Amino acid sequence: MDGVPQGVPRVPEQRRPDSSPESPGSPGPAGPAAPVPLCFSVLGPVRAWRGDEPISTGSPQQRALLAALLLREGRTATAAELIDALWGEEPPSQALAALRTYASRLRKVLDAGALVSESGGYALRDLAEGALDLTVAQDLATGAEKARSAGDLCHARATLRSALALWDGETLAGVPGPYAEAQRVRLEEWRLQLLESRLDMDLEQGCHAEAVSELTALTAAHPLRERLRELLMLALYRSGRQAEALAVYADTRRLLADELGVDPRPGLSELQQRILRADPGLAEPSSPAPEPASLPVSPAQLPATVPDFTGRAAFVRELGDILASAERRVMAVSALAGIGGVGKTTLAVHVAHHARAAFPDGQLYVDLQGAGARTAEPETVLGSFLRALGTADSAIPDSLAERAALYRSVLAGRRVLVLLDNARDAAQIRPLLPGTDGCAALVTSRVRMVDLAGAHLVDLDVMSPDEALALFTRIVGEERVGSEREAALDVVAACGFLPLAIRIAASRLAARRTWTVSVLAAKLADERRRLDELQAGDLAVKATFELGYGQLEPAQARAFRLLGLADGPDVSLAAAAAVLDLPVDDTEDLLESLVDTSLLESAAPGRYRFHDLVRLYARACAERDEQPPGERAAALSRLLDFYLASAAGVYAIERPGDRLVDHLAVTDYPGLRFGDRHAAQDWLYAEAICLLACVRQSAGRPDTLSRAIDLLWAAHDLSESGANAREYEATAEALLDAARAGDLGRAEARALTTLVNVHHVSGRFERADQEAERAILLAQAADDLLPVCWARNARGIVALYQNRHEDGEEHLSRAIEHFRDLGDRPGEAAALCNLSRIHLATGRTQSAVALAREGIGIYDAMGNTMRGANARYALGLALTQSGELDDAAARLHEALEVFRDSRQRLWEGMSLFRLAEVDLAAGRPAQAAANAEVALTVLRGIGGEWRRGNVLTVLGRALSGIGQTGRAQVCWQEAAVIYEELRSPEAAEVRALLSPVRAA
Repeated sequence: MDGVPQGVPRVPEQRRPDSSPESPGSPGPAGPAAPVPLCFSVLGPVRAWRGDEPISTGSPQQRALLAALLLREGRTATAAELIDALWGEEPPSQALAALRTYASRLRKVLDAGALVSESGGYALRDLAEGALDLTVAQDLATGAEKARSAGDLCHARATLRSALALWDGETLAGVPGPYAEAQRVRLEEWRLQLLESRLDMDLEQGCHAEAVSELTALTAAHPLRERLRELLMLALYRSGRQAEALAVYADTRRLLADELGVDPRPGLSELQQRILRADPGLAEPSSPAPEPASLPVSPAQLPATVPDFTGRAAFVRELGDILASAERRVMAVSALAGIGGVGKTTLAVHVAHHARAAFPDGQLYVDLQGAGARTAEPETVLGSFLRALGTADSAIPDSLAERAALYRSVLAGRRVLVLLDNARDAAQIRPLLPGTDGCAALVTSRVRMVDLAGAHLVDLDVMSPDEALALFTRIVGEERVGSEREAALDVVAACGFLPLAIRIAASRLAARRTWTVSVLAAKLADERRRLDELQAGDLAVKATFELGYGQLEPAQARAFRLLGLADGPDVSLAAAAAVLDLPVDDTEDLLESLVDTSLLESAAPGRYRFHDLVRLYARACAERDEQPPGERAAALSRLLDFYLASAAGVYAIERPGDRLVDHLAVTDYPGLRFGDRHAAQDWLYAEAICLLACVRQSAGRPDTLSRAIDLLWAAHDLSESGANAREYEATAEALLDAARAGDLGRAEARALTTLVNVHHVSGRFERADQEAERAILLAQAADDLLPVCWARNARGIVALYQNRHEDGEEHLSRAIEHFRDLGDRPGEAAALCNLSRIHLATGRTQSAVALAREGIGIYDAMGNTMRGANARYALGLALTQSGELDDAAARLHEALEVFRDSRQRLWEGMSLFRLAEVDLAAGRPAQAAANAEVALTVLRGIGGEWRRGNVLTVLGRALSGIGQTGRAQVCWQEAAVIYEELRSPEAAEVRALLSPVRAA
């Protein structure tokens, strides 16, 4: 980082003892059992242990003597020096006698020979290596310095964290005397220097978002320490919070003038100017020293090259020359185009492997899925690339433009090769190009990218007859082809010299030792009409796959056809078993046999996927060959049943006693059973993309629409986790459109119920209320009471947010009645807890506490841990307002732990926000600021702008409480903009906070 001293601070004025093989006080020969070593700590209370057993260190003065001897690290201290250390300029009259008494008592509890008397003084000798925590911290700091000098920042950071973890509160806590006080100051200064060094490396590694919270608390604790202020300014700037960064400088300048009558040091002033100029050098960490080649930040993502790569010599030379020129030009880009199956990826991977030595900083690879219906989004790809290049998740911005800019910044000064495979068009790949000299990109696509400026375009055609025969021979074997050369030429000609078709045909032949080449040639001879189609666009790929499909056994062919029907990027073994209506073991045998044919890929253990073009071909086969035709719909219906039954199982294990599972559609095919809540959650989040794809696919058929809606309802945790919120919302909108198109009132009511929760989570309260109102009307007309309960409950909490307390109380009271009519005790508890918040907002604090406790009682009685966390959240709010702050914090911490464990990001962030409110009420503004900062990070991308405004308001109050009024004003100004855009009543409160500033 610019302007930051390199290296790790050494402990000031601290000498290490001379090592010697023997010392005067060495014990005699060891007995049968090795002695248990002594250990000591001074980085906190002065303590001693023999092994794991603590040793009494006596009175405060006796601990002071022990500390003085430990800190001399084996050197002798005279009696006069020790008396001065313990009592200073006014020792007691019997100080020498007291000193001897303390030494005698220590000698009794320590090992024989550990405390020696010499030259009228005392010394501690023969301590084991690492016996003193301070010595361990020194060694770790030295190791961190060496690692940093070598460019290994990850190891240096981890080592410094280990060193800092040795502190256990205040150094030499409770130890009296001037010597202890001086050492306390010295070691605390060293600790802060180590902490600053570690935070500096955090910023170099791109962890600025995490650092903001810690630096905010540290600047509150050490307001005059300018280095911490400088690091905070830089962390805020890199987190996109420029106004707050400048406000830190203004706060610091005012504080230094008021307290010390001085200006900020030049480095801090220079940083302010660079922020004002938006200096590009601040937008990314400075280039660290060269890192070891084995570090994970030098990615090696290229797929394995095929061992039987054949031909293409002219293209290999041409592309190799382009890549070799990357060092002398701004970004060498080569784009390979051709029909599917022509070997674009194989050639690109082969060339990339040959060029690896020219790109020592790594190679990136991605399949952009350009031929499929759902292509890879550039934002997602950039996130994956940034992580592979060593960028922390928290440092990766949200927007495409910001990710692309950070990507180019990370690549600046590096030599990296990027292979962008299977691209849709030039627009998809432009954000993924490095844009700097020394880097290069290889692109493959079915389209010729004439609109990709500066690219070297390569049109890849089919193989020559000689190359095609050579490839066939390498796969099948010389001994089988040599005697049937003419038949082999017939085979490759029938394949249209298309590499993928040749590979499939040759692999089939290689796997069947009883076949001859002539047998395969005869089979292909009957397919001349299909081979003619090979020359007409995408039909060429379809005809090529027909060769492999025609050689499948009947059970394999059925599996191939039916599995291709399902949307989603891949399929789990259990889901595939549902599609095929077969036992899992039989399904696995079939799928593995399809993997052997290259018609299916093994994505991961227990998961399988089609290449996008193979999936299209498989579906065409299903439409043509599957008999009876209804089997296609039956296969997808079984998949939907599987997901619905499994999701219902997840819901039931997470929410014992909840009646939703009793009101879902009945399934004919069973789902998975889970051993515990964590296994259930793991399955739900692992299957989220495929589950939502199944829901969308089922929306188009009236016979599956209702089950699809119920599946989305049962999986509504996905809407609150943040990871899948957007996909969940889009799916819910599609279901609602389908229900309305079919004029299906009951289905529409349930689809609206899922959307109400989405709008509530996203902070779109007016729309949530409108959708909930319509859901109630439709559900009542359909005599479907559960959506009425949920929608009433939702309208109640929305009314609370909109300060319509009378309406909210009416909705929640009716929801409680409806839940009781259904015997839905968890639903009743949810409404009670929401009613508690209405009472709280209208000044009925005691009844609010009682209602929340009633909700907790219901949840706890049913073992409903996750929903019980929501109840504890509500109780924490009520206890905060009633002034029972310790109990409020305890309940909120209990809720926070459950929300984190359950991956509920929305409620994790809201719990942190409420803890910040408790901290403010308890007079702990620094802790409040830390919790609010973390809440902002957790709620990124979820919860909506209204909740963000609430957190910013509390963060501003906390920052104001620790004297950082400039940052506080920035937070309030941002909150005011949010509230005014939303026309929220909270805008008046924030304007009042800002009014003194405006008046000034």
